[in-house]
Amino acid sequence: MNPLRRLKASMRTRLLISYLAVCVAGIAVLFITVRLTAPSFFDHHVAGMGAMRGVGGAMMSTEGVNLDSALTRSLNEGFLVAILIALPLGIIASFVVAAEIARPLKRLASASQRIAQGEYDERVPADSPGELGELGASFNAMASALEQTERRRMELIGDVAHELRTPVTVLGGYIEGLADGVFAPSPETWGKLKEETARLSRLVEDLQELSRAEAGQLTLGLASVAPAEAINAAVARLAPELLPDGLALQTEAPPDLPPVQADPDRLDQVLTNLLTNAVRYTPPPGTVTVSARRQGQAIAFSVCDTGIGIAPEDLPNIFERFYRADRSRSRSSGGSGVGLTIAKALAEAMGGSLSAASEGPGKGSTFTLLLPLAR
Repeated sequence: MNPLRRLKASMRTRLLISYLAVCVAGIAVLFITVRLTAPSFFDHHVAGMGAMRGVGGAMMSTEGVNLDSALTRSLNEGFLVAILIALPLGIIASFVVAAEIARPLKRLASASQRIAQGEYDERVPADSPGELGELGASFNAMASALEQTERRRMELIGDVAHELRTPVTVLGGYIEGLADGVFAPSPETWGKLKEETARLSRLVEDLQELSRAEAGQLTLGLASVAPAEAINAAVARLAPELLPDGLALQTEAPPDLPPVQADPDRLDQVLTNLLTNAVRYTPPPGTVTVSARRQGQAIAFSVCDTGIGIAPEDLPNIFERFYRADRSRSRSSGGSGVGLTIAKALAEAMGGSLSAASEGPGKGSTFTLLLPLAR
């Protein structure tokens, strides 16, 4: 676009033209109205003055014509002076007001172009009054959301690459060793290959499930589920893992609790994930307590442990993908790093919520799953 067309299309130019058009229209209306009405009003008043005197009517008529002509000339000269004064002032005022309105819009347009180029940290001042200030604040909120989304995307790519690197490296090393004769094809070697392959498969499956959950594409079979039965099923599956570690397992689920509305398999998946995490981050001797209680029109499932706890700065991020509060155990734990993220997405898909609480490092943690009562 050439400079002339850009100038014509700018917001400031259009506002300036609109203000000048209003000024010109106002002056024209004022001029025409006064020219059409002032002489008749003047003649009326002069005629009244002549009637009051009662004599010299002809002389008054001649004087009235002269006065009418003088009035017309005076009005024209007065309007000319008023136009010469008002028009420059109107132009200056229009330019100032148009520039004041167009300035934040121009900043918004420039910032939008920079964001489109990938500069997601761009912000604009939001101190303008009225709707322009609200527009600036909304723009900054949008830019912040885009920046966080881009940051999470980059972190996800890095985290996935990091998680894949270890099993791929191990598999490549063993395969190369087998091909070169460094490793014998023993049961231990095949077991290690199978373990790393299963780890890769588990990571891929978790990422696929997370993608479906966040896209709202999970298939749920909602039904009435008894809280005690759901807890007992999850605990029975993990009991062999608890006992060898010397951990004590406690359940507190009254059998008379009303049923919840949930997908039985998904509920079992969430509880199993929470129990697995409790076991993973509770060194022996320790205690893991699984409970259920009524909370208004919902049932609160709680998994409480006496493990390593969660630092206050880690709590807001505990459900982020690949986030681990205890990064020193990230490789030995065997988890994919998205289990809690999937559990939260499943809880929300079933109409509930999942939250975490902890008093700090070394003081254990509590995860609470809240599900609505069955209809």
